[in-house]
Amino acid sequence: MKKTELLIPVGNMECLIAAIHNGADAVYLGGKKFGARAYSNNFDEEELIKAIELCHLYGVKIYVTVNTMIYNEEVEEVLNYLNFLYIHNVDAVIMQDIGLINLTRKQIPNLEIHVSTQAHNHNKEGIEYYKKLGCQRVVFDRESPLESILNIDVDIEKEVFVYGALCICYSGNCLFSALNGGRSANRGMCVGSCRLPYKLLKNNKETASGYLLSTKDLNTIPYLKELLDNNIDSLKVEGRMKSKEYVSIVTKTYRKLIDNYYNNKPMILTNEETKNLLKVYNRGFTKGYLFNEDNIINSKSSNHQGVYIGKVVKVNNQKITIKLEDDLYQDDAIRFENTNTGMYINTLYNDKGLLVNHVSKNNLCFIDNKDRLMVKDLLNSRILKTIDSKLTKELNTIIPKKIPINISFKAHLNTKITLNINDNINNIEITGNYPEQALNAPITKDSIKKQLSKLGDTPFILNNINIDIDNNLFINIKDINELRRIATEKLINLRKNKPLNKNILNLKQPIKYPSNNKKISILVRNESQLIIALKNNIDYIYVTNKELYTKYKNNKNIYLRLNRVNLNLTEYHNERLLCTELGSISKYNKDNIIRSDYYLNIANDYSIKTLENLNCQGITLSVESSISNLNNIANKKNTEIIIYGTLECMIIKNNIFNIQNEKTYLVDTKNNKYPVIYEDNFTHILNHNKINLIDNLSKLNGFSTYRLELFDEDEVKLQSIINKVKYVL
Repeated sequence: MKKTELLIPVGNMECLIAAIHNGADAVYLGGKKFGARAYSNNFDEEELIKAIELCHLYGVKIYVTVNTMIYNEEVEEVLNYLNFLYIHNVDAVIMQDIGLINLTRKQIPNLEIHVSTQAHNHNKEGIEYYKKLGCQRVVFDRESPLESILNIDVDIEKEVFVYGALCICYSGNCLFSALNGGRSANRGMCVGSCRLPYKLLKNNKETASGYLLSTKDLNTIPYLKELLDNNIDSLKVEGRMKSKEYVSIVTKTYRKLIDNYYNNKPMILTNEETKNLLKVYNRGFTKGYLFNEDNIINSKSSNHQGVYIGKVVKVNNQKITIKLEDDLYQDDAIRFENTNTGMYINTLYNDKGLLVNHVSKNNLCFIDNKDRLMVKDLLNSRILKTIDSKLTKELNTIIPKKIPINISFKAHLNTKITLNINDNINNIEITGNYPEQALNAPITKDSIKKQLSKLGDTPFILNNINIDIDNNLFINIKDINELRRIATEKLINLRKNKPLNKNILNLKQPIKYPSNNKKISILVRNESQLIIALKNNIDYIYVTNKELYTKYKNNKNIYLRLNRVNLNLTEYHNERLLCTELGSISKYNKDNIIRSDYYLNIANDYSIKTLENLNCQGITLSVESSISNLNNIANKKNTEIIIYGTLECMIIKNNIFNIQNEKTYLVDTKNNKYPVIYEDNFTHILNHNKINLIDNLSKLNGFSTYRLELFDEDEVKLQSIINKVKYVL
């Protein structure tokens, strides 16, 4: 029976060791480039080789993230990197960029590819495309409910997130960080804009404030049996930027529960085990969209919440008195909930004022008021323990994982000694010298077993041993030890996997296809904007409203922009469609005229070619591409770039701000106002300012189409913009 995989994140070698020895079936990690966690420590090439060998030694699979959007000038480098990973036997790579996936399937056909959640995997049509391409697994959007995942009947491995931090925006669709600081989430440089405080304005009145976009952490432990019952292939924990303590506790906890499931034991955690998860890291827990929970925001704080241990009962300038409901140790860290300020417990006093290193629950204790915190701020404040020093020490004491082996030893007169060891997968057989007839004390089976059982410095533990020897033999103990050493060394090397032969790449450079025609496209949001666009004979007019499209679609330049999230794709035939995700392109490309939108993160010629092969007649390039990146595109004949407008920062599942018909804005700490729109059960956050490249069009030559992405422009403003663009072009 195929068992569900426990997949653990590791950001450095310490975390890798913690994952392996606490029971991970597989780990995922990133190199120094091309991974969606650029601010994690990550692994250089030498460390990657060691990591692959270490994982394989212990029977753990290793997946490497190569899941950023790729620019043209990087393709050769990233392909060589993928070849390096393939040569060194990585089990799979996790990828987002559709062009790179397509290219890798051709150049390195035996390299296993898992499609990253950054590719926005949520519908059958998109997943079918990746299956046809030869990908082995898809990582589903965190927004996908379990029933939707199970209803997608594509013969491909399914991986879901089960624990850790959530993104409020659909993965691969967040431009917040890129548009407001130039650090792209699609390039692994997310600065966590969703973890900052905001105010919510409705009709110019403040209706909420706090961490309005900051999600709780996902925790599916109460629903783990349902996931295992439904044979989800891989259960993925988030956290490549988390500590080794986090890796240890989460791996250990899920390992216990999964093993109990397969051994028909109760899947129950003790109160202490549950509390330990809270102590290591949590922002409050949610079962997430996976199990249809709508309330996933913790607007009070975006920090680690720890666990409640007591409250302040007295304060003065020297001491803070706490009534404990849980144990407190010297070197623990706490946070005062009233002020959201924290401190390490460097000095701890019992109720008699004596300096101690531990005070038990249900007792009073004193700590130094070293920051001179005010009485009015602290009195009656709840105390949260955010670091448990005792637990940290326990988690950092790792018991090495041991691999069971079976040993067979044979020694007969006039026949060379043979030693076999196997791990139920690999078998090593070596031969030694001829045994001699014993003159005095013959060797015994017990003494042979004693020597062969000395596996202390190896990763092995003896499972079973069989010794077959003649009577009255003399065998030198040193020879037995040497046979054991050679055999275990060979088994270690065999388990690590030796590198493959070098794969020869044959990368064909893209052919240059500049466009001779300069066309204009406009995304309109209302009828008045549409009428102005028609009057100006705009080449492509995209509308977001289906009724508006139906009313005007007899004009051959009108296109309907489809939704970015499509679980059940509507039937369209003989229509003109601007597709915003891969499933729509895959479904509608046979009997409709389709173009692709900027949400697909297209940034290189290989992605352009992939969409051209899917009958896309116009391909909008990523708005994250710089002028230099754009000019490095060779095939521009069907490409479209956005030169003006209001771009979307985020798309969020559900009506998270309960918007009815109010004019709604999010306001950040710099007083920037982000328009918020609720449509079709999705919340859209638009950027607070408009991009404008019109004055730089002389630097952006050769593209087919130049787009204006409208929001609130009136007729006069729109006409002025059109006139200027036509003049410059």
